[in-house]
Formats: sequence, C-alpha cells, structure tokens
Amino acid sequence: MNWFRKPKASSYLTITPRKIEDRREVTESTDEWYKCPGCNTVYLRRDYVAALSVCRNCGRHERMAARDRIDSLLDPGTFVEHDAGLVSSDPLRFEDKRKYSEYLSSTRAKTGINDAVVAGMGALDAMPVSIAAFEFAFMGGSMGSVVGEKITRSLERALEARCPAITVVSTGGARMQEGILSLMQMAKTSLLCHQLHEERVPYVVILADPSTAGVMASFASLGDLIIAEPNAYIGFAGKRVIEQTIKQVLPPSFQTAEFQRDQGFVDMVVPRPEMRARLASVLRMLQGLPAATA
Repeated sequence: MNWFRKPKASSYLTITPRKIEDRREVTESTDEWYKCPGCNTVYLRRDYVAALSVCRNCGRHERMAARDRIDSLLDPGTFVEHDAGLVSSDPLRFEDKRKYSEYLSSTRAKTGINDAVVAGMGALDAMPVSIAAFEFAFMGGSMGSVVGEKITRSLERALEARCPAITVVSTGGARMQEGILSLMQMAKTSLLCHQLHEERVPYVVILADPSTAGVMASFASLGDLIIAEPNAYIGFAGKRVIEQTIKQVLPPSFQTAEFQRDQGFVDMVVPRPEMRARLASVLRMLQGLPAATA
C-alpha cells in the first residue's frame, strides 16, 4: 500500500531551524507566567501583579517593589517622590568579593533606584501622608546612611506638615559595608519617632517579609500602630542563631507575623488586598476624622 512506501525526499516539508532570536522570544514568553512557590498554582503574570502579588489559592504574599507598594496604598497620581537623588558613598572603601562601590553601581542599574528606600508625599483616601517604602531587591533592603537619611526626612516631612507618617518595611537590617555609619541611623531615626510621638503626629509601620535586625531594633518597632502582612518573617536575630544560643528548638511559627501578634509585638495582621482600606480607617481614627462615606 502506498502509505508503506518511503516518500521521495522532495515531498518532505522543509523545516528551517529556529534562529537564536526566536528561541529568546520563546524564553521571554515564559515570563508571562508565574507559579506560586507555596502551592504551585500558575497565573498569568499580569493577573498576579494586578492581584498585588498575592496567591488567591494559598494566600502567599510575594515581595513587592517599593513603588508598587506605594501605588497600592495611595490615591492614584498623588505620590510625589522626594530625595531620589541621594546616593550612598563608600567611606570605608569596603571590599570583600568586590568593591562596595561596584556593588552599589550594579544594583542601581538593576533596580532603577539609587538606594533601598523610596520616599515622598501623597494622599491616602484624600488624607495627606508622608510615606517611605523599602526596596528589598536593593541589597536586601539594607539600611545604610542614605536609607537612614531618607527615613529621617520622611518623618521630618510628616512632622512639618502634621500629617501621618507611614513606613513600609522589608529589610535584612543594617548594611555591614558602612559599619558604624549604618548603625548610627538607628539612633537618628528613633529620635524622629520620639518627636512624632511628642507632637502627637500619627506614625504607622507596615511590616512585610522580612523585617529584621537593626531596622526592627529602631524605627520599625516604634510606630503608634504596627501592622504586619500575613506570615511575614519578623524579628531581630535569626531563628537559627537564637536556637544555637539558648540550646532549644523553637516552634515552627516562631517570628512569623501571627506569632508576633499573639505575643503583643504586632497590633494586627492584615492581608495586602485589605491594607489600603484598613490603613485609611485607622488613620482617620488616629486623627479624629469622621469615617469615610460610601
């Protein structure tokens, strides 16, 4: 039968090997999808980002860029960034695998910002606020001289305008490459928190994953209200360090947002999609303003 016969070569379809450019396009197309590390649910990336990077199946909260966090909280078009031009120097000429100055340059190019905090003024439910948000992708959101200065100025703007201050934290702590200059920011920022308290200007801290070390030992734990995102890692020293020090095994939930709430360190745990509405309600109460009408 004819179909057992070997066709002539000329009857085959000619297949042109895909070019390198084509393969790159295929690779890029996979970036359109996102798989939740918690439950393996697959989303179109644009849908996942539109859902504030929260898995609707398991509730896992992915880390967000600083500007995305600010956009998710403030009224559209109201944010005006301040101090964007502040840039870290390398006063200690620190070097390990490579120079600190080189690492700063490459991280600026990768993230598109000059340091690990984006700060400015805006409005939340028509209320003026001073806001600062950490960018974890910039050296783990670590606090050096510039981060401390931007947080300080953010709190100073709130003091001057007598409007609420909001800080969204996502950090590994103080930046070791700046040594004592980094640790000095703990005292400087804490002083501003005290001044806000004395002047009865509301200060709210939102703790995202992770919120640790020197930042948690200073301004991140001094808010009038401390809100955490679900399952965020919150603490000073790491869990393994504590276990090795006290020679005890700690519970699996240790240093989660829910654990810290139950111990009284965190006031409330709020899912990210509910954060803006809850924050607006709290700020109105703290300022003695009437509740917003529907």
